Amino acid sequence: MEEKRKQKKRFGVGALIGTAAATLVVTLIVLGCAAWLVLGRDGLSLLQGITLVKTQFVGEKTEEVTDQALSGMIEGLGDRWSYYLDEEAYQAEQERRANVYVGIGVTVDYTSEAGLTIRAVVPGGSAEEAGLVEGEIITAVDGEDIAGEARYEAPDRIAGEEGSTVRLTVQGFDGNRREVELVRKSIQTDPVSYEYLENGVGYVKLSNFFAGSADRVKEAVTDLQSQGATALVFDMRDNGGGYLDELIPMLDFLLPEGPIFQTRSHTGAEKIYESDAACVDLPMAVLVNENTYSAAEIFAAELQEEGAAVVIGTPTSGKGYSQQLFPLLNGGALGISTAEYFTGNGVSLIGTGLHLDREIALSEEDQAEFTAGVLPLAEDEQFQAALELLGIAA
Repeated sequence: MEEKRKQKKRFGVGALIGTAAATLVVTLIVLGCAAWLVLGRDGLSLLQGITLVKTQFVGEKTEEVTDQALSGMIEGLGDRWSYYLDEEAYQAEQERRANVYVGIGVTVDYTSEAGLTIRAVVPGGSAEEAGLVEGEIITAVDGEDIAGEARYEAPDRIAGEEGSTVRLTVQGFDGNRREVELVRKSIQTDPVSYEYLENGVGYVKLSNFFAGSADRVKEAVTDLQSQGATALVFDMRDNGGGYLDELIPMLDFLLPEGPIFQTRSHTGAEKIYESDAACVDLPMAVLVNENTYSAAEIFAAELQEEGAAVVIGTPTSGKGYSQQLFPLLNGGALGISTAEYFTGNGVSLIGTGLHLDREIALSEEDQAEFTAGVLPLAEDEQFQAALELLGIAA
């Protein structure tokens, strides 16, 4: 009896092991078939290549192998709008999309040979807390002089991780220099700036279409209307675009009832976005340049298509695909074009860009001042051309 129980027990364990082995084999076969169906020969070849490099290469292995492989894969798509971000770049992109950045809270330009001239101090930043003011000059970073050509690399030296410190030498208006130690920290930025002008024009500058931009545009326009604005000028120059979820509410707020945007996904699924009847019934103009991109470009195109705005500036890029950002296990991310987009009437900007009601470029000097944020509207030829097309005296 005892011997039979032992044999039965041994048979039970052996059967379990056999069943587990068979299950594993079946699972591997299923996974292999699934991988073949999803990845195909090319995809599996990429995995094979990575495996061989990791296991067989005799030299020193670096993280750049994966970065270069992913970059090459995206480059092979032949799509100028898809991209790969390594871990550091992806983290920076997430901050940018949240309208947050890590720094000391200053805007600078390179007009002085002595160093970086402070053009603006961000409220709540370390620079404001340390008493830095517009017009002062940063002459050294961590004890190293940044005069002359060195000033062009200085912003990268001032940048750093949140919580770390940087020591700056600052030249005041009296020519005296002092040292200040600043802590780099996260700073919330406002994507919208605006002002009401004496001629009744409301000027709205939008830097991106990321988090909170739609609400800020609505607030700005509503405030300008309450002040008596009779026309609006939207400045989309150097605006690199952003989220569809910010663009659509913005267009809906400004435009009357009707289609305002269309998309076609990689599967062929089409979607049309509609505006309701409520709108802003004022003459409008949009300023653009070669860096007006993505959502900013379609914003101008849609307002123009609906007869709500004239468009002034320089030719734009003609972007027509939207990208979805996919996080990767290595900490980076792939931005892949997953949909094509069009104006409300189904017009694509690919290969054409915007139709300009007036093409006019800034001089090299004015462009430098505009980039630094110090070009007065009274001297801004593109803005003045917008007023002319709107029939408004400067």
